[in-house]
Amino acid sequence: MTETEAQFLRRAIALSLDETDANEGGPFGAVIVQNGRIIAEGWNRVTSACDPTAHAEIVAIRKACEALGRFDLEGCEIYSSCEPCPMCLAAIYWARLERLTYAADRHDAAAVGFDDDWLYQEVPKAPEERLLTTRRDLQAEAQQAMRRWLEKEDRIPY
Repeated sequence: MTETEAQFLRRAIALSLDETDANEGGPFGAVIVQNGRIIAEGWNRVTSACDPTAHAEIVAIRKACEALGRFDLEGCEIYSSCEPCPMCLAAIYWARLERLTYAADRHDAAAVGFDDDWLYQEVPKAPEERLLTTRRDLQAEAQQAMRRWLEKEDRIPY
């Protein structure tokens, strides 16, 4: 790791410390970097924003996309104070970030009460085997939107 990369990771860690002290949420911070410059920062705001999706990485991704005026973050990388949970990892992939660097891991997070292992176990299961009761209905009606999307000549692929 270069000294510059270490500085980005240390900034994510500093955010996790500062914003935890400020009662913003859990002990997590993230920064997104493009061309060697931080373009967005995020920290866990789950409790302060009353938003279960307001994890540090998600907040940083939203801010970076807004700053760049686009829905993908190709050419960018993310530094996180902790290994991303499954939701955040999926968002990192969807945003097309080119690299993820993190400090603490999921076991460190579990040791202080943030245990996502159950969710890692749920994701690969068939819907009917998951803990969340799931029902599927009105498939044909929903497929109309899919066909309409496919027929749009001005659709924006992503």
